[in-house]
Amino acid sequence: MLDYAAVYRRERTIQHLVDGLTVADLHAETDEMYDTVERLIADCTDADVTFQPVDPNAHDPFASDPNAVNQAWTLGHVIVHLTASCEESAFLAAEMARGVPLHGRSRYEVPWETVTTMVQVRQRLAESRRMLHASLNMWPDHPHLDYIVEPWPGAPPVDARGRFALGLAHAYDHLGQIAEIVRQAKASAHS
Repeated sequence: MLDYAAVYRRERTIQHLVDGLTVADLHAETDEMYDTVERLIADCTDADVTFQPVDPNAHDPFASDPNAVNQAWTLGHVIVHLTASCEESAFLAAEMARGVPLHGRSRYEVPWETVTTMVQVRQRLAESRRMLHASLNMWPDHPHLDYIVEPWPGAPPVDARGRFALGLAHAYDHLGQIAEIVRQAKASAHS
């Protein structure tokens, strides 16, 4: 897996991580990330999906319900958020690779409250993985890697590879959260 931790430590930019990568490398990186998430949740049950963890750092300024701003996310919530972020980056990257000017966001997030079973979690991960691979298959043989954008104000510039990898880097940032939710859920089940 790419060294996403170096990006979060501000030692490297996402663009530095992806320079020289091919579309095949991005396919492999996608599988590695989704395989990692699936390993973390391999022993989870339906009760773990909706388990309410304790997270003193919980803060979601974008929560639609003001009462949920500081509420810890369930496993189902993290999975739908992580997959939506990966998909958004993948679809924006496919447009960049085709030379389409940046036009805003490309995001849809499954309502997390509707994801209550491991069957749904696994289906969401499989569907998202398939969509990421499909987005990479939309890239032309000679992608417009000279098309560089600032993905949000103040962010380091990226080409299509960097835009794609930003979603995976975001997923990486949630791996510890997933592991902690699973740990708490399992500890709660055994107490």
